[in-house]
Parts: sequence; structure tokens; C-alpha cells
Amino acid sequence: MAKAKTLVGLDVHATKIVAAVLDAETGQLQTFSMSGESTTAAAFCAGLPRPVRVAYEAGPTGYGLARELARRGIECVVAAPSKIPRASGDRVKTDRRDAEHLVRLLLAGKLHAVRVPGAEEEALRDLVRARDAVRMDLMRARHRLSKLLLRHGIRFDDGHAWTDRHRQWLATVTLEWPAAHSTLLDARGAIDALAHRRDGLEREIVALLPACPWAVQVGRLRCLRGVDTLTAVGLCAEIGDFERFAHAEQLMSYVGLVPSESTTGQQRRLGSITKTGSGHARRLLVEASWHYRARPSIGRALTDRQLDQPPEAIAIAWSAQRRLHRTWARLEARAKRRTIIAVAAARELAGFAWAITQIE
Repeated sequence: MAKAKTLVGLDVHATKIVAAVLDAETGQLQTFSMSGESTTAAAFCAGLPRPVRVAYEAGPTGYGLARELARRGIECVVAAPSKIPRASGDRVKTDRRDAEHLVRLLLAGKLHAVRVPGAEEEALRDLVRARDAVRMDLMRARHRLSKLLLRHGIRFDDGHAWTDRHRQWLATVTLEWPAAHSTLLDARGAIDALAHRRDGLEREIVALLPACPWAVQVGRLRCLRGVDTLTAVGLCAEIGDFERFAHAEQLMSYVGLVPSESTTGQQRRLGSITKTGSGHARRLLVEASWHYRARPSIGRALTDRQLDQPPEAIAIAWSAQRRLHRTWARLEARAKRRTIIAVAAARELAGFAWAITQIE
């Protein structure tokens, strides 16, 4: 790749973009302000002396600007905000200073780029995240209703909550005070509406799956215990192309499941996990890791998911069951908290997820 003649740092906001333009040959630095339209910023960068390299922080404006720059043949680095170095004593923050800071880091090669998804891939990821947001709202609504009933001394003792039997029981509950009963009816209506929205989004995700770019990866991941269709789609939506990781440890680090470290001299200390990268992908892996507490087995649902999948994928999935169950047994014998064990198992599960997607 040719050395850039012009470097540009963009501080991008919804209504305004500030550009810091650095001439790599003379060192001259200029700042410009423009509207927040991605086409305007891309046209501005395209009019600068070529070759041009551009950088901006990943944020709520998405990746439209990066894709528009790529369409015009301009290299763009979308920088991970959490990995942008900042001086601890710097207490002045303005759009101009942020843009100048970005262009200097771009010149020094100190920016860590995030992966820019395609437009279709980003749309599918938004759909998966929408389903996850509704799922979380549904969980909160159910908790609110349960606590309302608990305050009135009403408990359900005939099985698990939110089964058909539980919902039939809820329909018979009447609270003494009209205000309290109106609150109960509103909570039930909110839960029904959220459940309907969740089911609709899940049907849409499943319907789009055969034609989506992750169809093969999803099929491989579903071979793993605890990874159903929606979990596999969620992992693919957050991680994208598994092949960009050279080895499994890189994926573990990417989803923030590796321990933090503080090493000085001869002393090495490991702390809690880093929690970098996608929190959604990390949560999916942790939830799936709980399934490995049970002894290794292949039930009917897992058999159906593994149907027509390569023997190598099925073998990796079986190895995952055996190893992760040993992890659970070993750490439980050491009296570790189960939440900590689940995270440790999730880290290993991420490695198996990487391995199973590498099958040709």
C-alpha cells in the first residue's frame, strides 16, 4: 500500500464533523468543520491530495461513513474508542482537539481498527440486537410483576414460573385494591406485548437465516451443546468473520474473556476478565457454558441440530462437552463460585467455537 500523502482525523457527530487534515510531507495541520452527512465528509476527503488515509472513532453514527469512503477508494480506519491512548493530565476536550489527536495517532500507527461490517451484515446485527433488547425488557417486566405479587403475599407454588400453567394461574389472580389490580393488569399486558414482539423478531431471524452470510457458520456452531439457532446467530452477528482470528486465544481476548494482568518485576498478578469487545457475545457464551455442568450426552435436540453437519464439527462438539464438563467438575471440587466457573468455561467454549468454524 502506498504511503499516504494526506492524513485526516474526523471527530464525527450526528450534526457536525470536524476534520483535522495533516500533510504528511510538510507537517502542516489544518482543521475544517462541515455537516454531519457522510457523503459530505467523504467528498471532502476525496478532494484532498491522494493517497489519503482517514480515521474516526467508532460510535453511534455507525459505519456508513467508512463504507462511503471505501466506495471512493479511500482507506479508512474506524478506531476502537476504548483503545485510544489519552494523557491522564489532559483535561481539555473539544472537537478540534479530538480530531487533531486522532490524526496524530493515525500518523504514529497507534490506532486499533475495528472491523467494518457490510451493510447487510450490519442490518442483520441490528435485528439480532433488537431481539436481545426486547428479551431484556421482557425479563424486567416479568420481575416487576413477580415483585408486585410478592408485596401482596401471593406466590406461585405449582411448578416453574412463566410456563403455560403459570400464565393460566396469573389470569385468575385478583388484587384487593383497584389501583393494585390495575397495576397488575398493566404488567400482564406489557408482558404479553413484549413476548409477542420477541416471538416475531425470532421468527424473522430464523426466516432470514438461509440467505444470510453466516448460514454455514451458524450450522457449525449449532453442533455445540448450549448453542441453539438464536445463540449461534447472535455470536455470528457480534463476531463476524471467525477466520480473521489466527488462533483461538485471539477470539477469547476479542470477547473479553481473558483475565486482566498486572505484572511488575518478578510479581505477576491476574485479575478479573477484561470485558472488552462485545458484551452481547460474551453473555451468550457465558449462558451457553452453564449447559456443560451436566455430564456429556447427546439428546434429541442436539442430534437434530447436528444432522447433516460434517463429522469433524460433531467431533469438536463432543470434545467440547468432555473438556468443559471436566472444567466444571474440577473447579467445583475447589469450591469456586459457579459464576466464576461459568466464565472460565465460556472462555474455553469460545476456543471451541473458533475451532468449529474453521472446518472447510
